[in-house]
Amino acid sequence: MRIELRVCQHCLEGDHGADEQKTNLLQDMVACAEVIKEHKEAIDLDAVHIRRVRDDEPGKPEALPVVAATIQNDQVVLNDTQLVAEGQDGNMLLYANPDDILTVLAGNVDEISKAVHEDVTVDLSEIGAKIVSQAGLGAKVNKDD
Repeated sequence: MRIELRVCQHCLEGDHGADEQKTNLLQDMVACAEVIKEHKEAIDLDAVHIRRVRDDEPGKPEALPVVAATIQNDQVVLNDTQLVAEGQDGNMLLYANPDDILTVLAGNVDEISKAVHEDVTVDLSEIGAKIVSQAGLGAKVNKDD
């Protein structure tokens, strides 16, 4: 089984006019994916790819040949944020909704936390913690901040 997270490098860094909430959400996704990549064997993943796409490149996937698209102003536009998961049977699941992407990644981190004997907690942003807490994965929103 393999997964590939694709994000816009410029939005991840807060460029492109991305609002702070989007940047935080992308940073949460990458932080979760990095933990998953480090502990992939704990949940039987063969590979974890994190693809940071920039404007000055074609933006092709790193390993899994799937790209989501939308229609904007009567033109096909490739999504710069997506998660592709390839199962053992070869079927691929594509997540293009940022909330879904973070929920899937946080769920994998949650499974890793049950399999390893070290702290793999990801320090999520407020918006990320809210999304994950609504999914029932154990994240708590700290309202004292």
